[in-house]
Amino acid sequence: MVSDDANAIYVVRTSSVVPAAVTGETAVHELTNLDLSMKLHYLHVVYYFDKEAAEELDVPIFMKPMFTWLDTYCSAAGRVRTLEGRRPFIKCNDAGVRILEAKCSKSLEEWLEVKDHSLHKQVVYNQVIDSNIRFSPLVFLQFTFFKCGGLSIGLSWAHLLGDAVTASLFINMWGQILAGKPRIQSQYLPRTQIGKADKPTKKPLSAKQIPVKDRWIVDNESKMETLSFNITDTQLTQLQSKISGQFSTFETISALFWKCLAQIRGERQPKLITICRNDALAKGPGMLSNKQIISTAEADFDIPGAQLSELAKLIAEGIEDESKEIEAMMETENGLADVLLYGANLTFVDLVDADFHGLEIKGKKPVYVSFDLAGVGDEGAVFVHSLHKKLEQETGARVVTVILPENRVLQLRNELKGEWNIN
Repeated sequence: MVSDDANAIYVVRTSSVVPAAVTGETAVHELTNLDLSMKLHYLHVVYYFDKEAAEELDVPIFMKPMFTWLDTYCSAAGRVRTLEGRRPFIKCNDAGVRILEAKCSKSLEEWLEVKDHSLHKQVVYNQVIDSNIRFSPLVFLQFTFFKCGGLSIGLSWAHLLGDAVTASLFINMWGQILAGKPRIQSQYLPRTQIGKADKPTKKPLSAKQIPVKDRWIVDNESKMETLSFNITDTQLTQLQSKISGQFSTFETISALFWKCLAQIRGERQPKLITICRNDALAKGPGMLSNKQIISTAEADFDIPGAQLSELAKLIAEGIEDESKEIEAMMETENGLADVLLYGANLTFVDLVDADFHGLEIKGKKPVYVSFDLAGVGDEGAVFVHSLHKKLEQETGARVVTVILPENRVLQLRNELKGEWNIN
């Protein structure tokens, strides 16, 4: 059991990595309206590797391929600018990606045996773009070396750069270059222009404007807590057997969690939900982008008393993309609006296409991957993602990461364990 966890991690050194080639002071990456609608959110992914993978490696070795890597993703090494009368943009000034080197007084085994998601937050930088916006890095990488020789790599990623699929492609490419594999053939050039959004035809139900101060982060009314569940193949098969009709794994799991959270909340059951799916057709290799299909589903009946198939059907049919409405809402304020998406309603996010286990060190996959997202609103969010194939066979078919007000987390755990035997 890990004790005095708060003092187990200490940062040794901080540095920055810049692109190998000078991008140029005039290079600018224009942010789309959808990018800017995500500015209050930050992805945190932690990759844990055992001693065999990390042996004889150090931060200088990890940094060496980053110069070439950032040639492809030079926008990630830039900084946001907010000039008077102009929508925010990224100035590709090669200010760099921030690197933190840390040590842990515990072994990796001791660290992971404690089933407390808050521990993972200690090995990834808690990034917020604030009043020092000109100097705020968009990407942080924290390398934490454990007493036993194990290693964690914590990626902190400003969501305005791109969605979770984009972030996973970004970090996985670094791993490929580290392994000596050729990087993407053509350099990704900064986005120099964006099209104007159409005039809004209706107000989107999936996003809402909120007031923020000089920090680009949600100011929650409740303390938010993160919890993860493994759903095994056996549990998934049993769950699907209780649903009449053909529904995807994401739709099935989302229906279950929607029902359980409605039971917890009683009269304040969430009848309107937001659904986010990856838009694979809209992406290109090397491209930094937020390309999601964002839709809503609404129940006009009592959710705790509903069949799972009724809820899964609503989720499956919630395919009308509200992205254009969100972009139009941002366009009316020249991209300056402060918009909350994850957690504006109870939000379900399909991350099956985000390859969180694609990062390899010396040909080895991580032994564990932790996912979190800062900036989720008080209605909460549920993220459904997959494991790599080997782990799927050993431990489960899907991981569900839930971010909720802390008073609902224990209730959800009890609800899932009592009726569905999901821990």
